[in-house]
Amino acid sequence: MEISLQLGTLLVEPSDLAALASFEDTPLPIEIADLIEAGDFVGRVNQTVVLYPRGTIAPRRLLLIGLGKRDEVTNERLRQAGAIAVRQAQTVQAAAFNFAINGDAPVRTDEGAQALTEGILLGAYRFLRFRTGLTDAQKFAVEKATIFIKGSEEQARAGIAVGQAVARGVIYARDLVNNPGSVVTPKVLADEAVALGGRLGMRVLVLDKPQLTSLGFGGILAVGQGSANDPRFIVIEYGSAQEGKPTICLVGKGVTFDSGGLSLKPPEAMETMKSDKAGAATVIGAIQAAAELKLPLHVVALVCAAENMPSSTAFRPGDLITTLSGKTIEVLNTDAEGRIILADGLHYAQRYNPTAIIEVSTLTGAIIIALGSHATGMIGTDQPLMDRLSQAAAVTGEQVWQLPLWQEYRDMVKSEVADVKNLAGRPAGSITAAAFLAEFAGNFPFAHLDIAGTAWTESPSKPYETRRGTGVGVRLLVEVLRGYTR
Repeated sequence: MEISLQLGTLLVEPSDLAALASFEDTPLPIEIADLIEAGDFVGRVNQTVVLYPRGTIAPRRLLLIGLGKRDEVTNERLRQAGAIAVRQAQTVQAAAFNFAINGDAPVRTDEGAQALTEGILLGAYRFLRFRTGLTDAQKFAVEKATIFIKGSEEQARAGIAVGQAVARGVIYARDLVNNPGSVVTPKVLADEAVALGGRLGMRVLVLDKPQLTSLGFGGILAVGQGSANDPRFIVIEYGSAQEGKPTICLVGKGVTFDSGGLSLKPPEAMETMKSDKAGAATVIGAIQAAAELKLPLHVVALVCAAENMPSSTAFRPGDLITTLSGKTIEVLNTDAEGRIILADGLHYAQRYNPTAIIEVSTLTGAIIIALGSHATGMIGTDQPLMDRLSQAAAVTGEQVWQLPLWQEYRDMVKSEVADVKNLAGRPAGSITAAAFLAEFAGNFPFAHLDIAGTAWTESPSKPYETRRGTGVGVRLLVEVLRGYTR
C-alpha cells in the first residue's frame, strides 16, 4: 500500500472515504457538527461514527474516530486510529482514503507519522495464501492512504519511512507464523533467511545436520532427531563488529511444529503449534527492519530451527544431552524442548562478545496463566537492558512485564545427574524456564521474552491485530535497536 503526505484541509479534498481523528475535548469543525446529532460522537478512545455528507463537504464518506482527551493521546492511540481507518476503507471498498487529525496531537511529528503508518499497514493485513475461489470483494485491498499533516513535512516523511520498514518486518513475521509447519520446515526457514540476506546484503550462515553434528550442537540435534525434517541453525548478520558500535544478538526459537515429541501434547493443544516458530519469526522480522533502516549497529539474529516429532528416533524423557557449551541437560519432558535448542543458540551468541543478548520464544504455557494475552513476560540478568525493553514497550504498545530471576529459581533447575534439567515442576514455570536459559548466556547482559501468550490470538484486542499470528516483538525489538543509536 502506498502511504503519501499532503498539506491542506481534509474536508475540502474529494475522496471516497476521509477519516478524521478527533479529541474528546476539541470541538468538531462547524461543517461536521451540523451533520451529526449532539451526543452521537464525543471522541472517546476508538469511538467511531460514519457520516454521509451528501455534498455538504468534499468527501463522500466521513469516518470520525475518537482519540480520547488530547493530553492523554499517545502514539499507540494514533496507531490504533490508523488501523480503524483502513479497516473502514476495506469495508466500504474504498481503494484510497485520506486521514487527518482534528487539532494538534501532543506527539512528535515523526513519531506520530510512524505510528499512523504502522497502524494502517498492519490493520490492512490478511493471510489469504491458502484461500481459493475468493470473490473480487474478498480479494479487495486498499491501495493508497494519504495523511494530511500540519507539522514538518520532512519529519513526517521520515516517520512514514520508519513505519513502513517496521510494518514490513511485522508482516513478514506474521506470514512465517501463519504458514503451516508442513510449509515452513527448518530448511524452508533457512532458505527464507538466505533469500533475505541476498535482498538486503546481509551475511547468512546455515548449519545443516552434518555440520551441527561435527560442531556439537547437541541441543538442536536432540530435539530435531525424531523428525524427517532435519534441523538447522541459522545466523543472519547485519553490519559488522567495530569499536564503539554496539553488537546486539537476537536469539529466536524456531520450532517449526511442536507435537510435544514423545511427551505428546493433547490434540487441542497441538492445533496452534505452527506458532512455535514465532520467536524465530520475530528476530528475522526485526533484523529485516534494522537492515532496511540502515541502523548504525551490528545485529546478529540466531535462529534455532527444529521440528519436535514423536518417532522411533525421537529423544526421550531421561535422556542426557551434551550441548554446544559442554554443559549437560537432563530431559524430564520432551515438550519442554524450546529451552534445549535455545541453549545452543545462546552459547553461540557469546562468540560475538555482544553488548546484549535478547532471546524471544513461545516458551511456556505458564506465562499465559500469569499474564494472559496482553503482555509478554520479561526475565533477565541485566536491569539496564530490561529497562531499555520496558521503555521500548511504552513507545510501541507491546507491553512487557518483568518477573524476578533470584538465585532460588536458578537453584530449581539444577539436576542431580546433569548440570541442569529441562523441567523444574509447575511452580514458577516461566521463571525457571528463564533460569535454565540464563545458564547458557554466560556473563553477558541477557533478557528473555516469553511471547507464548502474545504471539497468537483468536480474539484480537487492538485494531491493528488480526486473528492468529500477531508478529509481536518485532516493533519492540526495532525500537530497542534504534535506542542504541540515539
